[in-house]
Amino acid sequence: MADEVTIRATPARPFLAANSPPQVGYLLVDIQPGSVVASVRMPVNVGFVLDRSGSMKGEKIDRVRRATNVALDMLDAQDTVSVVIFDHRTEVLIPSTSVQNRYELQEKISRIRDAGGTKIAPAVQKALQEIQKGSNDAIRRLLLLTDGQTEHESECLLRADDAGRQSIPITALGVGNDWNEDLLIDMANRSGGTADYIDQPDKITDFFQNTVQRAQATAIQNATLTMRLVQGVTPRTVWQVIPMIDQLSHDALSDRDASVTLGELVTGQGRTLLVELLIETRPLGQYRICQFELNYDIPAMQLYQQHARIDVTLSFADDPSFLQQVNAPVMNTVEKISAFKLQTRALQDLQTGDVSAATQKLRSAVTRLLNQGELELAETMQQEVTNLESQGQMSSEGQKTIKFGTRKTVRLSDLDKPGDVTS
Repeated sequence: MADEVTIRATPARPFLAANSPPQVGYLLVDIQPGSVVASVRMPVNVGFVLDRSGSMKGEKIDRVRRATNVALDMLDAQDTVSVVIFDHRTEVLIPSTSVQNRYELQEKISRIRDAGGTKIAPAVQKALQEIQKGSNDAIRRLLLLTDGQTEHESECLLRADDAGRQSIPITALGVGNDWNEDLLIDMANRSGGTADYIDQPDKITDFFQNTVQRAQATAIQNATLTMRLVQGVTPRTVWQVIPMIDQLSHDALSDRDASVTLGELVTGQGRTLLVELLIETRPLGQYRICQFELNYDIPAMQLYQQHARIDVTLSFADDPSFLQQVNAPVMNTVEKISAFKLQTRALQDLQTGDVSAATQKLRSAVTRLLNQGELELAETMQQEVTNLESQGQMSSEGQKTIKFGTRKTVRLSDLDKPGDVTS
């Protein structure tokens, strides 16, 4: 069916220089579930892993109780839920169950109280066991929230590896400032999930709701994008820019073919990639440079091994007025990725003790963010530049804001609807 998925590709520059040395070209590739799947509501199997350690006392534990109950309000009898709470001990508060008597479940959640230290790994292990008891046909998620440093971080990573093998993505959320963001990011990456920073407890509910909504809107699964490139075109890097900036690996299928595993696509959000290509010169004219083919399944519609494809063409010219043309939203995306790479390398420099190099890279990132209109994030980064210059280190809050904020600088509102370049 033509409306299952749409693929659009927009070049950063509509014209490349003819009869010149090899050039770098960027394509913004937008992949969207179509109108046919917009009404598909997937059953979900979500396991909540909630920190109830002593540091959660007060507003944080209260907001966690509220947020979990709000998330339960979004579920019904076709869905499965389990809740594991932890401090230095682990307790299965709600074993895996269908959401039929919601009020009874919410009453149990309302009794969660703070106590003890923080030990994440055993809680994640228990949660995975509970999730596995539910239906494999549902979209499975493990939602972890913590506010503290944990014992035995290596065990946490092993449990994240387990989640990845079981196709259970972890949404790892840290609230406040006293938690290891690198650990949560690593756990999320290993499981195929996401990590995020909640700077204020009153935002916890939004994150819980978003996790459930995204799972329910995940109708398209097992998506893989194949790039078929003509002679003289080579893939360099593939960046995901929506829903979050991340460098993706691409596997060579042949001399000119490569594939990128995308997994699930969320209706209403889809996936947007920035593909960087090295393109050998051509004479004047328009040429097909590649084909993108998406293969995917929609189990809820009994559709498997479906595909959608587009051909991408570029024009080669020698008129300077043509060569100066750019697509502003695509170039803005390129700049955002540059800012992300700069802050990443700056933090690496900081870890090795090279404060001067870290400061210089952050200054460059501030300039890029200001040019993109990311004023609040640029202000935070500038404050951390000041902290580095005066104290030789960054604040915990600022470091978290930068790490997570620069991954979210691409927003749907930043992008015009890309024009088709199908032939």
